[in-house]
Amino acid sequence: MPGRGRQWLAGRSLTRAAAARERFDRVLICCCDGPTLDLACGSGRRADRLLRQGVAALSVDLSPMAVAAARFRGVPALHRDLFAQLPGTGRWSYAILADGILGIGGDPVRVLRRSRELLAPDGVAIVEFAPAGTGSIVHPAHSNLATAPGTPVRWARVGIECAPELAAAAELRVVAAVTISGRPIAWLARS
Repeated sequence: MPGRGRQWLAGRSLTRAAAARERFDRVLICCCDGPTLDLACGSGRRADRLLRQGVAALSVDLSPMAVAAARFRGVPALHRDLFAQLPGTGRWSYAILADGILGIGGDPVRVLRRSRELLAPDGVAIVEFAPAGTGSIVHPAHSNLATAPGTPVRWARVGIECAPELAAAAELRVVAAVTISGRPIAWLARS
C-alpha cells in the first residue's frame, strides 16, 4: 500500500496548495469594487472571479498561452506587454501585480511607475512582494516563457520590508499590508 499512501499524501498537498492559492486570491481582490486591471494575469482566474462579482476586469499578459487560457474562461484578455499602450490608461481603480510581476525587467520602480500611470488619481496598486528578509535582489538572467526559450531577462525579487522605499520612489505610498499563506501583499496609493 505504499503507493496509495504517497498518492493520498500528494493529493492532500495539492489540496492544501489550492486552498492557499484560493485564500491568497480572495484577499488580493477583496477591495476591488471598481474597474480592475490584472497585469500578467496567467489563466485569468482573478479577473474571472471579479467579473462574476459584477466588477469590470481586464487581464493582460505577454504569454499567448495565458491569454488563451483567460479567454477560454470568458475573461477579456489582451496579449500585450504591460509597458505597451493599454486601454483605460489613467482610469483604472485597481491594478493587480502578483505572481512575481513586480520583478519584470529587474526594475521594480519602473513597474510601479507604470502601474501608477494606469491608475485613476484615487486608484490603488495591489502588489505581491517577496517574503520579509528577502531584501532587493536583481537576477541577471531569468528564463521568460513569454519570449524565446533561454532568452535572458533581468528579474528582481523584492521583500515586503522594501515596500515603503520602493513605493516612495514610484510616487506611491503603502496604505496597508498583509501576509496570506506566506505571500505578502501591499496596497499602494498615490503619495
